[in-house]
Amino acid sequence: MIGRLLRVLKIVRVSLRYGLDEIILSGAKLPPQLRLLSALFFWRDISAPRGARLRQALEELGPIFVKFGQVLSTRRDLMPPDIADELALLQDRVPPFASELAIAEITRALGQHPDQLFAHFERKPVASASVAQVHFATLKDGAEVAVKVLRPGVRRAIDGDIALMHIIAGWVHRWSVDGRRLRPREVVAEFDKYLHDELDLMREAANASQLRRNFEHSPLLLVPEMFWDYCSESVIVMQRMHGIPISQTARLAEAGVDLKKLSSDGVEIFFTQVFRHGFFHADMHPGNILVSTDPATFGRYIALDFGIVGTLTDFDKDYLSQNFLAFFRRDYKRVAQAHIESGWAPPDTRVDELESAVRACCEPIFDRPLAQISFGQVLLRLFQTSRRFNIEVQPQLVLLQKTLLNIEGLGRQLDPDLDLWQTAKPILEQWMKEQVGWRGLLDRLKQEAPQYAHILPALPRLLQQALAARAAPTPDSGPLLRRLIAEQRRTNLLLGIVVYFGGGLLAGLLAVQLFLRLHGGW
Repeated sequence: MIGRLLRVLKIVRVSLRYGLDEIILSGAKLPPQLRLLSALFFWRDISAPRGARLRQALEELGPIFVKFGQVLSTRRDLMPPDIADELALLQDRVPPFASELAIAEITRALGQHPDQLFAHFERKPVASASVAQVHFATLKDGAEVAVKVLRPGVRRAIDGDIALMHIIAGWVHRWSVDGRRLRPREVVAEFDKYLHDELDLMREAANASQLRRNFEHSPLLLVPEMFWDYCSESVIVMQRMHGIPISQTARLAEAGVDLKKLSSDGVEIFFTQVFRHGFFHADMHPGNILVSTDPATFGRYIALDFGIVGTLTDFDKDYLSQNFLAFFRRDYKRVAQAHIESGWAPPDTRVDELESAVRACCEPIFDRPLAQISFGQVLLRLFQTSRRFNIEVQPQLVLLQKTLLNIEGLGRQLDPDLDLWQTAKPILEQWMKEQVGWRGLLDRLKQEAPQYAHILPALPRLLQQALAARAAPTPDSGPLLRRLIAEQRRTNLLLGIVVYFGGGLLAGLLAVQLFLRLHGGW
């Protein structure tokens, strides 16, 4: 209780020092007593821009608030642009915790001291963030590994700070009209779930394993292997990856890496994850990406840190692909129709008005190099358009928007002249062909074949039950019974058609399977 009180006092002190009350409650209808209290702090200097003051306050409040600021920076649909831009500068400038604590956590989680588990364990961490830090080690078989250890006590600290954030969000919602528009309660709840997911390192290891399997035969991306015998909720051990950080473009060029190809490869990796796999690395900032200099894998991307991933359903992928292709073709009417058909825009939305608004957002970006395009500004204008037409930004796409902005940043560093649209367009068109063409049909039939194998044998029994359900007429049956009999006849006819064509479908599936066996797949 005393600890929480001290934490509250620190939050109040830092908030007053940086004038967060002035930022959060600007435009709010405050009681006279609170306005008088705010006037008492005339001595403080709040001349700096509000975004800079907010960022500095979050840095001083510690790792959890820094992480919260990073999440807020991705919600450009909610944040004013000046604040979102400033929060995007937040980095995990977090000092490492003592090596003795890391050793104690490894011993507790894996049941043995690191000196017993590994042939060599480096006491000095190589990276430190708000949730965990990383040590290099060597397994007894000689394999070089990276050991990621959760910060001791981080769950307790997070729970305490999140509880306070919920209280603050309630105050903002109650006292500030603008604050209610930013939906502070929903934002904190989203952050709560996202952060607690990141605390389970086994979830991160599983994410890495899935991504590695998706790109197992790809010449573009490398993902470290997880050593499951050394993994737990608070400690994971993975293959150590060697490469040059992607932000060090001078070193990459000196090593002979083709930066233009690297830039286009990054775009292909992103769209492959989104539209082929529906599973994408959602934290692709430069600190999480290396470039391999090993001769066998030279020039490939190396992905690190898999605590944040995004997933998309088939509906999401289909909707996004249609929108992207419509954007590429400048078919803004189709974009507007897709929003209405998907239910994201109200059904009474006028297609021509939405089409005109989307055209005004997107037309200026075409036929221009990436260096002259700000996707952040394009997204901001699209979000403003969304609010105008009462379109809610879908939660499952927030991480996608953040990742697209990361891709923009990487593209600017590697190749300012990269044409993102022309690079992505053939990928999307090929994906669409595979979805709507004969090959896509056969792939879906193969996926559904086990289900058909259960349904088709049951059809004769269902038909027999339907026929047996016909009851003898009674004196008081009247028109209702005649309607039921007519409906039953239609049902019998439908079942007969299903049985007829179902048998043909089953035969077709068997033929496809036989063809695949004889020809060894595709």
